[in-house]
Amino acid sequence: MTTPALLPLSGRRIPPLNLGPPAFPHHRATLRLSEKFILLLILSAFITLCFGAFFFLPDSSKHKRFDLGLEDVLIPHVDASKGAKNPGVFLIHGPDEHRHREEEERLRNKIRADHEKALEEAKEKLKKSREEIRAEIQTEKNKVVQEMKTKEKKPLPPVPIPNLIGINGGDPEDNDIRKKREKIKEMMKHAWDNYRIYGWGHNELRPIARKGHSTNIFGSSQMGATIVDALDTLYIMGLHDEFRDGQKWIEDTLDFSVNSEVSVFEVNIRFIGGLLAAYYLSGEEIFKIKAVQLAEKLLPAFNTPTGIPWAMVNLKSGVGRNWGWASAGSSILAEFGTLHMEFVHLSYLTGDPVYHKKVMHIRKLLQKMDRPNGLYPNYLNPRTGRWGQYHTSVGGLGDSFYEYLLKAWLMSDKTDHEARKMYDDAIEAIEKHLIKKSRGGLTFIGEWKNGHLEKKMGHLACFAGGMFALGADGSRMDKAGHYLELGAEIARTCHESYDRTALKLGPESFKFDGAVEAVAVRQAEKYYILRPEVIETYWYLWRFTHDPRYRQWGWEAALAIEKYCRVSGGFSGVKDVYSSTPTHDDVQQSFFLAETLKYLYLLFSSDDLLPLDHWVFNTEAHPLPVLHLANTTLSGNPAVR
Repeated sequence: MTTPALLPLSGRRIPPLNLGPPAFPHHRATLRLSEKFILLLILSAFITLCFGAFFFLPDSSKHKRFDLGLEDVLIPHVDASKGAKNPGVFLIHGPDEHRHREEEERLRNKIRADHEKALEEAKEKLKKSREEIRAEIQTEKNKVVQEMKTKEKKPLPPVPIPNLIGINGGDPEDNDIRKKREKIKEMMKHAWDNYRIYGWGHNELRPIARKGHSTNIFGSSQMGATIVDALDTLYIMGLHDEFRDGQKWIEDTLDFSVNSEVSVFEVNIRFIGGLLAAYYLSGEEIFKIKAVQLAEKLLPAFNTPTGIPWAMVNLKSGVGRNWGWASAGSSILAEFGTLHMEFVHLSYLTGDPVYHKKVMHIRKLLQKMDRPNGLYPNYLNPRTGRWGQYHTSVGGLGDSFYEYLLKAWLMSDKTDHEARKMYDDAIEAIEKHLIKKSRGGLTFIGEWKNGHLEKKMGHLACFAGGMFALGADGSRMDKAGHYLELGAEIARTCHESYDRTALKLGPESFKFDGAVEAVAVRQAEKYYILRPEVIETYWYLWRFTHDPRYRQWGWEAALAIEKYCRVSGGFSGVKDVYSSTPTHDDVQQSFFLAETLKYLYLLFSSDDLLPLDHWVFNTEAHPLPVLHLANTTLSGNPAVR
């Protein structure tokens, strides 16, 4: 999962209308009379304007179009002479003209009567007290809100759910492994229960300060990111009471109609991915409804000259923009390239092809573009359609783009050959230009910057070991064994980055310069924020090889997290993994519950829990079912098909 550097946001809010008592109570009567007088003036002016419009504007009846069909009004591009219900423009003459003038006079009289009635009603309103007026306003607001809620709960078309296999169970036969799995479950309970007590409804938790926490990727609203992100983990662990608590909060409180600017990428992988996974696992319709509501709010982000979405979008206004630090206003490869899985499922569930079309448009555009050395740069300008800075990474800014090419193929039941070809082409270029061996024999993935290989690997890039293993079957030239071995080598390197620290937890990034191998050099790279990527790779390699070292390495990581990251109020990241007395950063990330603990739990479960030939995990570890359709662009709704 990629999280771009975070910058503080600033914004202005329109202060709410103050309907409370006036600042100077002894002027209350005077103010009320003034308000009445002003309102009467406004009403008088409005009535005068309406009468003036009727009596003094030119009479257009002689040029009026006669009996237009509805399509002429609602579909302005229809040629009236070809497609209208009554083609052509009809000019009104003779008896028809007289009849039409009578009709207009009748309408004028009706409008006069309506205005007089409105004026009388306004006078009656002004006789009421401030409290009565406020009560009426509140009643009207409540009616509008209730109508909006009724509209939002409109049921989606029925869709045949894919055959869901392995959504619970997974009990290991070995007693020692079973105990380790129970320990991971207890850690999840500790993280969730403290969030429930101290941060409920907030996006994340500060476990030491014992209060809610958020970052600008979620905007300014309390959207309960931890609740949505953790739901499927709770479900597969059998924590059903906790799952129901989260479901109730989502049903009663989660609202996307807020004036809040969010990251399209982060909200897609955490919220839409989390809601879809919860829906598939539990069958509860509310999760599907909420996922679609949010997806509709993200669509305006695609309103760019190229169709490449903005990084940020305001959920209320639909206004989008990019991160200020991203290469001259560019969009980021790992952000606009990590939408495919969720958007294909949205089209499948709703019967609306718009989501599928958006992500396929991105793919087609990328296919047409030149790629330096076959590599995809991390930045693309959504206005010009040109690459930004020539920086390629399988870690931050690039990672999940490659992951989603492979997973698009897997999710389509291996029928999306276009996605598989793009993945194979990209991996061949990466292996040629970015993957190297250190002097000490460690395989690492560097970063390409303006023609130069930087011998640095990020924690985020450690997911690639699992990706190579996952993509081994189906690789070109029967290279499955090669890519499985490459995945194992990446896992070993990332394990070394953990093993060479005081806490046995890995740094944010580590270098391979001279005598320094798999070690962070800069202080700003020595932190661990409860990231999952190394454990994710252990799990995939365990599934494909059943080599016990991966369970052993995973257990080492779990013990280190328990020892150094657990606090009384939850779990916290640490600022320096090379210090034996670490300082906590006081943040329990939502992805710790969504990914880190889920992958650990799966690592100590049997393979029949969420088997990989039936489920594909999005980049936030939310499992989505393989769509066993000949063409995944088709909706699951038989009527649409």
